[in-house]
Amino acid sequence: MQKRLVRKDKKIAGVCGGLGEYFNQDPVIFRILFVAAVLLFGTGVLLYLVMAVIMPDGEKQG
Repeated sequence: MQKRLVRKDKKIAGVCGGLGEYFNQDPVIFRILFVAAVLLFGTGVLLYLVMAVIMPDGEKQG
């Protein structure tokens, strides 16, 4: 079975949950990285929104 990057485990849009499942890591790690990107670089919000639009919804795919 091929891995797919999809949105899952939704807290806001499911991006961090999908990344966590794809890379076999805890989604909290990705949430911390996005918060750090917002606070340090200001790009976290834009990156998160782009990924939320691009990534398909895993719960609708079955």
